[in-house]
Amino acid sequence: MGVRLAATKLHIPPSAARRPPTFLPFVAVLLLCSASYLLGVWQHGGFASPSDSPAVSIATAVACTTTAAPATRKKAPYARARTRSASPSQPSRALDFSAHHAAAADASLASAAASSGSSSSPASPRRYRYPACPVRYSEYTPCEDVERSLRYPRERLVYRERHCPASERERLRCLVPAPRGYRTPFPWPASRDVAWFANVPHKELTVEKAVQNWIRVDGDKLRFPGGGTMFPNGADAYIDDIAKIIPLLDGSIRTALDTGCGVASWGAYLLSRDILAMSFAPRDSHEAQVQFALERGVPAMIGVLASNRLTYPARAFDMAHCSRCLIPWQLYDGLYLIEVDRVLRSGGYWILSGPPINWKKYWKGWERTKEDLNAEQQAIEAVARSLCWTKVKEAGDIAVWQKPYNHVACKASRKAAAKSPPFCSGKNPDAAWYDKMEACITPLPEVSGASDVAGGTVKKWPQRLTAVPPRVSRGAIRGVTAKSFAQDTELWRRRVRHYKSVVSQFEQKGRYRNVLDMNARLGGFAAALAAAGDPLWVMNMVPTVGNTTTLGAIYERGLIGSYQDWCEGMSTYPRTYDLIHADSVFALYKNRCEMDRILLEMDRILRPRGTVIIRDDVDMLVKVKSVADGMRWDSQIVDHEDGPLVREKILLVVKKYWTAQDQDQ
Repeated sequence: MGVRLAATKLHIPPSAARRPPTFLPFVAVLLLCSASYLLGVWQHGGFASPSDSPAVSIATAVACTTTAAPATRKKAPYARARTRSASPSQPSRALDFSAHHAAAADASLASAAASSGSSSSPASPRRYRYPACPVRYSEYTPCEDVERSLRYPRERLVYRERHCPASERERLRCLVPAPRGYRTPFPWPASRDVAWFANVPHKELTVEKAVQNWIRVDGDKLRFPGGGTMFPNGADAYIDDIAKIIPLLDGSIRTALDTGCGVASWGAYLLSRDILAMSFAPRDSHEAQVQFALERGVPAMIGVLASNRLTYPARAFDMAHCSRCLIPWQLYDGLYLIEVDRVLRSGGYWILSGPPINWKKYWKGWERTKEDLNAEQQAIEAVARSLCWTKVKEAGDIAVWQKPYNHVACKASRKAAAKSPPFCSGKNPDAAWYDKMEACITPLPEVSGASDVAGGTVKKWPQRLTAVPPRVSRGAIRGVTAKSFAQDTELWRRRVRHYKSVVSQFEQKGRYRNVLDMNARLGGFAAALAAAGDPLWVMNMVPTVGNTTTLGAIYERGLIGSYQDWCEGMSTYPRTYDLIHADSVFALYKNRCEMDRILLEMDRILRPRGTVIIRDDVDMLVKVKSVADGMRWDSQIVDHEDGPLVREKILLVVKKYWTAQDQDQ
């Protein structure tokens, strides 16, 4: 009776209620659940040995929190990874997106393998590893390759300009090795005066410039006494002499350009005066000038005044300098001095020391005649006057000219006398990526009065770092207002705080000195680091495929940078940056060139144990990571600063230490 009542209540037919109970369905369900569980554990590495832990390999895990899985006691490259609410008995495991993104990642790797001549099949692209280049490429500079340069004209040093690989056959698809014995550079400020010889194993300058106090070998080290051809008493004393002529200490001069920089001692000693110099020199017979500079922790790039404009915007520098730089300023209708005029800010200074200045004292030592040197100086003076510059003073070995604050009087004088050179018409004054120099004056922006500063007045340093740049306030940058600029500044302060919370290396004093921002936009990343007082400098690169007008605003903030196409190599030596920041670079270059071309260039210029921070959409980052895992990088994806629900993520990378002697391991 009880059974019937239960059957009626549960609506089970009486016939079913009278059947004897059976446990077979329950056993079957239990077996199926157990098999499913065991299969899942096996697929997620549950039967792996401890050495295969994802915390050790840092393989394809994409964390949805800002933490790496604490599966073992061994630390991942980012020791400050945080857990949200994982209990000690159930450690948080990083989620694996690879199943959802495998097709895109595999296609990317297959393309990389095919373009590099790999025999790996598309069915197994994850096993591809980029090989080490032969040791002869340890100082390879793809766009200033010595052998390739010989195909180009010697006239006006055109062969020393940028000439990048023209075909895939010329491009390296391998990892540039560090030289044998490479060691982590000395931290700043010690690096200003000393470097490891094994890192830049060149003695040419120690012999050629021995009496000029440039550089000397001291056992396993290189010493930089701070001397120069025209400042044998040291760069400090030389800069003090310049400060007697123009104001170097009141913050009105912040950005400087050093042409033909040698080992960049002038720029190195300006840093203590809060002046940031962009130093450049060609890759020439003075082997590794720029490499020495960067090894010292001083901003520098490979460059030359030849036929192309310098890769900087108009009105970028407060001061330009040449100390026996051997540039023929008076030739080619003053073309090179006209280019300096283009990049000088309104009211900026040009400093010249060495031939022909003070020729009456040095003409015998320079092995030139009085007449020749006097004619050269008069020709330079004439070019300076044609640019409407004013000679401030010539004192001893130093001469200084000043560019006008506007072109009101200069244009009036040309109308009256039809002077040469003329003003340029029509060409974008900021265009400077393979754009040819022209023998015409870049006109300054119009002003309402003869006493106004063309282009606007910049604040003194350090106020100019966060002040609204004149280019922004004047509406010269499309889509950027004073309000959006302030918002961008605050955004990057927050982002840098987040970086410091997830990248433990920021805690190590002196860990980062040379920093590269591959897509600088308005320079917010660099400004946030500078405002924090970190002892580093940032090279702000503005991609030529984006909004290039922002580079001028970066200089108005008192920062430095250059234009760059990341489908090509950068004009720098290998192993010259401690930290590389890449915000949306891969999204920007999607379908423009192969992803691995950019990643291999990043690896070339990154120092062993250096760090990379890449921001992008999670789908893009998974593709990037799938390629980067074959480049001797340890990498990990962490959350956006606003949490796990934001699609944009951050890929953190540490480059492994290895040298030419390890390349076959």
